Amino acid sequence: MTGELTPQAAARGALRAGLPLEDGRHEAVAMTADHIHSVISTLRELDFGETPPASSFRAGQGNADATV
Repeated sequence: MTGELTPQAAARGALRAGLPLEDGRHEAVAMTADHIHSVISTLRELDFGETPPASSFRAGQGNADATV
């Protein structure tokens, strides 16, 4: 997506998804969607390299004697 989501586009997208918006909510939904998009875009730019996925982490199974 390029540019900001317009309130009209937010209303159309919500309607297509079966979630019709009440009048006056279009602008707030568009602003929220733009913010979520900017956060996700930032996360996609991160380089996690060799970092294992969170599903491989087991809480409480670390070395209790390790120093930081």
